[in-house]
Amino acid sequence: MTWHLPEPMLTTPTTDPHLTPGWAAEPKWDGYRAQLARYRDGRILLRSRRGTDMTPSFPEIQAATIQLPGDTGLDGELVVWEADRLAFERLQQRLPRHGNAATAAANQWPAHFVAFDLLRLAGTDTTPWPYHRRRAALEELFTSRHLEAPWTLSPSTTDPGTALEWLDWTAAGLEGLCFKRLTEPYRPTARTWRKYKVRETHDAIVGAVTGPTGAPRSLLLGRYDTEGRLQYTGRTTTLTQPASRTVGSHLAPATTVATHPWNGWTFTAGWGTRDVLDVTLVQPDVVVEVSGDLARDAAGRWRHPVRWQRVRTDLQPADVPPPATL
Repeated sequence: MTWHLPEPMLTTPTTDPHLTPGWAAEPKWDGYRAQLARYRDGRILLRSRRGTDMTPSFPEIQAATIQLPGDTGLDGELVVWEADRLAFERLQQRLPRHGNAATAAANQWPAHFVAFDLLRLAGTDTTPWPYHRRRAALEELFTSRHLEAPWTLSPSTTDPGTALEWLDWTAAGLEGLCFKRLTEPYRPTARTWRKYKVRETHDAIVGAVTGPTGAPRSLLLGRYDTEGRLQYTGRTTTLTQPASRTVGSHLAPATTVATHPWNGWTFTAGWGTRDVLDVTLVQPDVVVEVSGDLARDAAGRWRHPVRWQRVRTDLQPADVPPPATL
């Protein structure tokens, strides 16, 4: 009988990083949510959360399914390691590649499948099982089959202290924590898992704006590197009117555009897009504090727009640390 992967079980955000009794915590990795099926007849399906077939893009994952028993399904995260960090941008670059291009990319940026749930085991539907039973069976699968790279077993804990310690891994690409009730079955599309996403504040220099200088819509931010060059690190979300007025009162247009560090640069509307922003260069002497998640690319740029918090009149541009390249 043909079986199908269930729709993914989903999360709902929480602002509390503490693990409560009756729940388990897992790291939330900076990668692609993925489900994998190995059918008894040898067919392989690797699909995204939204149902996109990613199998052709990751031939090393497809080849490694020989380690799994037939009619087995896994839920997890596709990640790419680069040095000592998770490189989300490499993952994005791999997705459109098929055939020889996918094979070359697999050699250059090999992916790992971080398994965190067991959907089916050798023909047995495990989704009705409670989480603690699925987890035990997943661990036994890794042990009994001696699974090795590209398979990785995601850590799981019921110890609150251990879960909080994992938040120290953010520099390597951990986005936060996922909490799962020990007694809950795998419920497709249900948002009953909880997700805590790490956020922290950063100081950055305003180098340009969208909209008028005195009432900007958003801020383009930078930090001076160790060689004294103002490197672009990201932009803010759309400012509220009060925030726009506050920041605008501190900004001044660039006195000489030709000598501005970003003269001639173009900026896109979002990470991974090609839509170019219409920006106005400003004097790079105003420092602001922003908050956002920790997702960065290899150059230290924030992948997602950050939120403006306040103007740091107590800081000079020289006080801002260099870009946090990884």
